[in-house]
Amino acid sequence: MSEVRLDDRYFMRRALELARRAWGQTHPNPMVGAVIVEGGAVVAEGWHTAAGQDHAEVAALKALGRRPDAGALLYVTLEPCSTAGRTGSCTNAIIEAGFARVVVGVEDPNPAHAGRGLSILREAGIEVVSGVLGDDCTDLNLIFNHWITRGTPLIAAKMALTLDGKFAAASGHSKWVTGEAARADVMRWRRYFPAIAVGASTVLADDPSLTARLDSEVWCPVRFVFDHSLRTLDQNPLPKLYTDAFADRTVVVCQSEVAKAAKGRADSLGLRLWCLPAKGGYFDWSAFRQCCAESGLCGVYIETGPQLATFLIEERRADYAFVYQAPKFLCDAAVPGIGSPRNTDTIDAAIHLRNLKMDTFGEDRLIRGFIE
Repeated sequence: MSEVRLDDRYFMRRALELARRAWGQTHPNPMVGAVIVEGGAVVAEGWHTAAGQDHAEVAALKALGRRPDAGALLYVTLEPCSTAGRTGSCTNAIIEAGFARVVVGVEDPNPAHAGRGLSILREAGIEVVSGVLGDDCTDLNLIFNHWITRGTPLIAAKMALTLDGKFAAASGHSKWVTGEAARADVMRWRRYFPAIAVGASTVLADDPSLTARLDSEVWCPVRFVFDHSLRTLDQNPLPKLYTDAFADRTVVVCQSEVAKAAKGRADSLGLRLWCLPAKGGYFDWSAFRQCCAESGLCGVYIETGPQLATFLIEERRADYAFVYQAPKFLCDAAVPGIGSPRNTDTIDAAIHLRNLKMDTFGEDRLIRGFIE
């Protein structure tokens, strides 16, 4: 078993930084970074920029522009692929390059491939170390890991709450529960997901744009509006989601039984509809997941209010939760929070998050993890 060296984490951190340069741009592929080291110094770097483009290892080799020196090391955040897809096998490229040692952050999560690339490299006489900053490398690709193992999109519920679990004041005023730094982090996660969603109540109350605004970039994912009866189409003026420059990226999800007149209104506006069968007072969530999968949408970031958050968490319809919490109490029993009258008997009925990550943004904090 090869041992981790003192500088392995240093170079892997750099590989992670490189991988993040393609934040949200590689779907359905993972983000991956690679670093080539000779004589204790970085001599070339690469990262996977988009699906169909060079994998990180190949990009680093091209950046080097020559054969690596004898004894050269390769650091890569994800196990090198061992199958020849659109870009060829990375294990073959690594072997042909003559690397002496390869350090990997995490194994391929695909059960059909996990560990195979490492075995191929070892059989070729290359020293292989795996699991360096593995937790960080796994967290980098939340969407890909879920998609490749389950074949369904990662559904994430995001909420911004006071300490007593309130989303807004009794009047509906919610700007802003959290501070500027936390809201900037929300923009970062919007950029990470290929699709974003809100309920009709949020559209009517806030008229959001649902774009990711980072530095000078404005990026628009696919935007879902969950509107059972298409009541958002009755607004005058219409919500921005239906009229702005990205209107063609908006999809309204409604129940199949919605009135023909409402569907006709959507058609006249050029809006895309997903009409799904009703189930349990909502639409069929499994059908929504299936539609996303068929459309190649491997992740959906849902910005929730109390009703939608309650449904997603209590019914286990979301896989992941982003909970931003501000250090303030609203202290207003008239304001709804998360939950319904479940009449729980013990604290054991609580719904847990696992694989927790926590961050602080100014006075606010983010707790995120998988819903148990």
